[in-house]
This record gives sequence, structure tokens and C-alpha cells, in this order.
Amino acid sequence: MSTATWSPVRALTAAAVCTASMLALCGPVVADGPNGVDDLRGAPPAPAANLLDERGVQFLPRPGVPAPPRVSALSWVVTDLGTHRILASKDAHRPLPPASTLKTLFALTLLPRFAQGTVRTVSSADLAGIEAGSSLAGVQEDVPYRVADLWRGVFLSSGSDAVHALAAMNGGWGKTIDDMQATADRLGARDTRVESADGFDTPGQFSSAYDLSLFGQAGLTNRDFANFAATKTARFPEGGGPDASGLQNTNRLLVGSHGVTPYDGLIGVKNGYTSHAGNTLVAAARRGHRTLLVTAMNPQSGAENAVYEEARALLDWGFAAAPRAAAVGALPAPAPDPKDPGTAQAAHRAPTTALHQAAAARTGGRTGDVVLWSFSAAGVIALAGLGTALWWRRRRSAGPADGGPAS
Repeated sequence: MSTATWSPVRALTAAAVCTASMLALCGPVVADGPNGVDDLRGAPPAPAANLLDERGVQFLPRPGVPAPPRVSALSWVVTDLGTHRILASKDAHRPLPPASTLKTLFALTLLPRFAQGTVRTVSSADLAGIEAGSSLAGVQEDVPYRVADLWRGVFLSSGSDAVHALAAMNGGWGKTIDDMQATADRLGARDTRVESADGFDTPGQFSSAYDLSLFGQAGLTNRDFANFAATKTARFPEGGGPDASGLQNTNRLLVGSHGVTPYDGLIGVKNGYTSHAGNTLVAAARRGHRTLLVTAMNPQSGAENAVYEEARALLDWGFAAAPRAAAVGALPAPAPDPKDPGTAQAAHRAPTTALHQAAAARTGGRTGDVVLWSFSAAGVIALAGLGTALWWRRRRSAGPADGGPAS
């Protein structure tokens, strides 16, 4: 290659190198947290020895990261939903009765199947088989309810009557149980065996803190699920009438009741209790650009509000630890439900949204400015290189009359 042809190529190559260098230098500005921890690379690969299969508390000590609080729950998991990282856990796969937290799986399975405005006039057959002692929303025979009303009965009052009415719409109790098991299998919830659609104590039925975290994570990608889970109070039915009543969400950490202070930023998800399962809770909270999910099962302290206060302590720890905590495992990203286009779209958008939110958090909300600056600087360098190349070409073609060196 002659000098005349090499000079512009050399200038353009230099410009390209400079551009790449600037992009490489600016990348970490967007990606790295204030302590140099990259939260944008998604969930980490599973550890060589899967810590979630180990007994006891799993936590990887790291400088500047406090140890998780001591709580009495038999099993618990703390997950950063933006990256799917499990920050700490205790006996994550221990099979335990889930009580009404299993209604998260019921909702995942049936929410996509009926439009919220569909009306169901509830029959006596719909309400047959409700176990004595079950929580009830107040569903009455021969009264028309919109599907949205029945879902408020499920989420706010944990009403088995609302569950039975929706299950009847789905083809019956047995079919609904089979469908729920299929949903659990699709999500990879291998610890879950479904024997009752409403979570009532039934022989052979169990789940785990890990699986309930899967259900909570998947549910929050569904707009209707997220809205119902965050609703504090409602009229039942919403349209009123002579039989209307008020509902208040039984999740004390959400509404603040029975001596529990509401948790700042809580967005749901579901609580439960039976004499066999004890208290169970799946709770999600958002602060800034970070959303955490805590699942706690069967606290042993004996305190009335133990499940709520222990979930509070785990959430507080998670928000403090998340920027630098090393993961002990990960939840797989929710697989889209082929029967629910809405969750498919949400799952498609989720990685991009999580990336942008985490980047914004790392840069004080100025992600766009940083990225724009990066590409603007690179563009200036590229234009400068191109100008240099054109100048060299002009000098070579002009010859000595323009003062250029002879070839």
C-alpha cells in the first residue's frame, strides 16, 4: 500500500480506536455502582456448589456488607428482582405447607383466562366444598360478581369462597389443581405439590420459600396481579348494592394493622396462615430503582406479628446489602405464559427496564446524560479523525503547489 493510500486509512483507524476507547471508558460509568459493583450483568452463574441446596443460613461475607439478621422463620429467601440475585437464604428448598401464599400460584394460573369485566352469578355448586375455618370474602349465592371483584376477594381477604367461584369458572376444583401444578412445573418450582387450590392444609401439599419467591416474581410481571396485590381496601362488589361490604387487605405489612407499622415502599404480595403452616408471607418492596422480594415461612418465635417483623428486618437488610452483596443463587427470569400475552410482553420488556433502572440508580438518575455524553464524545473524535483523513487525501492529491510533501 502506498503512502498516499495509507495516510487516510491510518487516520480513520486511529479515529476508530479512539472511539472504541471512549466507549470502553464510558461503559463502566453507566454500569458500575458507587462501590464498583456491576449490577447490570444479570443474575450470576450458579455457584459450583449450589448453596441454595445447603442447610442453614446461606450468605457470602464481603467487606462492607452486614450479615443478615437472625430471624426465627424456618425458611426464608431475599431476592433482588432487578437482577434476580438471591442475596441470602435459609433452607430455601425446605418443603413446608404454604397456606394462602399458594394463592399466588392460583392467581398466576387463572388471571390470564378471564377478562376482568366478565360477570359470574355465583351458584351454590360454585361454593360447595369450602373447608370449615377457611377465610371468606363474603361471596353470596345468586349474586352477580365481576371477575375483578372475585380477585379482590382472593387477594385482600384470602377468600376461599372467591377461589371456589373462580375455580368453577375454570372447569372445577380438580382441573384447577392440575392447572396450578402445570404452572408450577413450567416455572421450575420443583418443591411444590398442589392438593388444594386455596392453600388450605391438605395432606401431601407443600411448597418452599424458593418456589414461593418464583411465584411472587412471576406475579409482579402481570399488571393485574401487581395491582390486586398492592390494593389496600376495596368495596365488594365494587359496584356497590345492598349486599356490598368493605374489604381490607389482611397483609399487615402493607396496610398497617394489629400493631404492625406499614413498610415504606411495600407493593404486596400475599400473606397466609393455617394452624399447620403457621404464618407465611411473600412481600415485595420498592425503593428508588431497586425492588426486593422476601419470602418467610413459619416463624418460631411465638410473637403475634413475627412473620411481618421478620420480613421487615430482612427487607431492611436487603436494601442495605444489595449494592455490594454477593449472590448465593438466582431465580430464573420468569418464563412467559403462552396463554397470557400480557406476561409475555412484560417478560420481554423486563430486562431492558431493569437495565435502565439500575443504570439510573448508579448515576443519580442521569443515565441518559452519561450515555449521550459518551456517544457525543465518540462522535466528535470520529469526525475529527475523518477530517484529518480528508485533509491528508487533499494534500496528497494537490501536490507541492499546496505546500504538501512530494510523494
